[in-house]
Amino acid sequence: MSTSSTSLRSRLSANLRSGGLAVALVAIIALFAVLTGGQSLSPQNVSNIITQNAYILVMAIGMLFAILMADIDLSVGSVVALTGAVVGVITVNWGLPWPVGVAAGLAVGILVGVWHGFWIAFIGIPAFIVTLAGMLIFRGLTMIVLNNLQISPFPDGFRSISSGFLNGLLGGYGYDLFTLVLAGALLVLFVLRDLRARRRSIANEVAVVPVGLWVVKVVGVCGAGMAFAWLLATYKGTPFVLLILGVLIVLYSFISNRTVWGRQVYAIGGNREAAALSGVKVRRVRFLVFVNCSLLASVAGIIFTSRLNVAGPKAGSGFELDAIAACFIGGAAVTGGVGTVIGAMIGGLVMAVMNNGMSLMGVGIDYQQAIKGLVVLGAVAFDLINKKRAGAAA
Repeated sequence: MSTSSTSLRSRLSANLRSGGLAVALVAIIALFAVLTGGQSLSPQNVSNIITQNAYILVMAIGMLFAILMADIDLSVGSVVALTGAVVGVITVNWGLPWPVGVAAGLAVGILVGVWHGFWIAFIGIPAFIVTLAGMLIFRGLTMIVLNNLQISPFPDGFRSISSGFLNGLLGGYGYDLFTLVLAGALLVLFVLRDLRARRRSIANEVAVVPVGLWVVKVVGVCGAGMAFAWLLATYKGTPFVLLILGVLIVLYSFISNRTVWGRQVYAIGGNREAAALSGVKVRRVRFLVFVNCSLLASVAGIIFTSRLNVAGPKAGSGFELDAIAACFIGGAAVTGGVGTVIGAMIGGLVMAVMNNGMSLMGVGIDYQQAIKGLVVLGAVAFDLINKKRAGAAA
């Protein structure tokens, strides 16, 4: 078999694998739309899925970078709680402006990340142990800060972070025109960027998928994107948290694909010893990964506290499991070195749609937890089976 045909086959396989999860998400959405009589696709419900799960998706971005290095962070749920506690004390108990509380909450995330990064990167304690200890330490600090009590209510400006919508800028009758224009502009940029990348690959004699498959992909993405935008536009417009999440997705996709640091994270996950021998400063990269993970956990804590309008000692319990599940369902490898930000987002949305759909159907929380566990197990098993097949084919 020629090199070009082998390259094309591997390219097709990679595209089908990455697109398979998106197809699965669409199938799950369609399934619950039928089972709930279309209730799951109502504009209000679609908007609620985003606002109710934005904090998990934010945490998943940070968790992804840790998983890419074959590490993990079990403390993010406690960081969410501690962030909310600090913001609550500053804005509610002390009466300071809510932006001051937000800044303090972000500082908490950075400090927690520095604490974890020091022990993991420079002392050499496994990340599992350090972050497990951090989960207990920062949960205890949350209880101390709150004196084991809840703090509420928060100022309206702070609450608008999760409950606010950007609409009415361009008008619209029965829908928000700005949301549709924004979605259209983003999709045009996506098509142009994908087309440029395709032309560059062809110019460099790199195998690309056939033009027919590429057109199908572009039309599918644009159609799904505009349908989603229409549902938002006919409710209240673009949620603020969706804008925050969108900025983070674009930023961290660029970091992971286009920066030296991002490529070093993948290199360390693929082979830590080889990365060190090639000149990568492994300790510094790992340190920054855990700082970043805790910082994004604090962002998630701000979003979650804003939505709940209360800071409590039990906030964030189990959130680390949802973030980890989103990454693994989204294609991240247990052994590190494989995974994308977009994949983690799709994995998180799979969990969100399943939770929402089962809740609308009246499925008990016990069955929901069991089904989620089976989905995570299946995703990891699928990844390992694929790796074994790839190894056998090589």
